[in-house]
Amino acid sequence: MNKNKNLFYLLWSAAIVVCVVLAILALGISACAKQGGAEKPEETPGFTVESARPDPKAPAQSGETPAQETPATETPTPAPPTATPAPTRLAETPDAGREYLDKIIFLGDSTTYGIGVYYGFGYTELCPPEQVWTPASGTLTLSYYNIATIVYPETKEELTIEEAVKRAKPEILVITLGVNGIAFMDEEWFIRDYTSLVQLIQAASPDTKIILNSIYPVADSYKYQKDINNDKINAANTWIERIAADTGVRFLYSWETLAENGKLPESAQNGDGLHLNGESFTKVMQYIRTHSYQ
Repeated sequence: MNKNKNLFYLLWSAAIVVCVVLAILALGISACAKQGGAEKPEETPGFTVESARPDPKAPAQSGETPAQETPATETPTPAPPTATPAPTRLAETPDAGREYLDKIIFLGDSTTYGIGVYYGFGYTELCPPEQVWTPASGTLTLSYYNIATIVYPETKEELTIEEAVKRAKPEILVITLGVNGIAFMDEEWFIRDYTSLVQLIQAASPDTKIILNSIYPVADSYKYQKDINNDKINAANTWIERIAADTGVRFLYSWETLAENGKLPESAQNGDGLHLNGESFTKVMQYIRTHSYQ
């Protein structure tokens, strides 16, 4: 019994010694592997910021399209010259004659209405009522451009401006508007509504040549200078010219054929200081003929 116990202790001791020796050997091997510093952490092989950028000179790998070298920069071929856009303001031209006036429809307020009226009074250098579009009242306010009606001369119907333009498709349309509007419309409102009117006409008759006429000056005798005066008129005429440029139509500066010292002479008005007389309309018609749409 004692012999068996001694043999057991001997074997157990030998096993412990073997384990200790193996542990010492393992520690020695691990220390050799770690010589020179800590272990390097693993990286995802083959992907870095730089490796994501292909080298254009490197040979293509199987299944890849070779990278192309960036071609040398070439001097671009200059574009052919474009036609110089026509100036917005109509310049002086040779007299286009009566034939030119006969092509025109005049759209406007009470300062346009007089063209047909004075023609009936014997001013035959003007244009007949058949070429004049105004409301039955004889006046038109810019802010009502999209709802106001004009008397369509051929049938005496009352049509909106859009309806009349679609039906007649005028060759040339001269618009004289805004003198009533400047009494209460600011620059933004004036430009917005006038621009919308021009665009409405362009959509209704794309081939119509549109001319925006300047507002005429007023005389000192005009009673309502607080609402309508030459300072406001001059400002509005600059807006109208800008509208013409922005919409690609023409501007007629007829103001200059009427004004003297920046205002309408008393001899040029019909009694109220605002509206032209027959002689003044004749001057405007001559100005239109010598500043024709080319």
